[in-house]
Amino acid sequence: MNIWQAAVLLAGIVTPAVATVIVTGLALKDTAPRDRAGILRGLAELVRALRGRR
Repeated sequence: MNIWQAAVLLAGIVTPAVATVIVTGLALKDTAPRDRAGILRGLAELVRALRGRR
């Protein structure tokens, strides 16, 4: 794998992750703090579960 293939692979991983963070931030902007905390805990639990499956 050369440097360009690695860069494209990395961009393919990083870009959706950054987009997810931005969309989540915008979606939670007007949410009550208590609800926001519950949603973020749920997302963190989902990420941990997905990482455990690999």
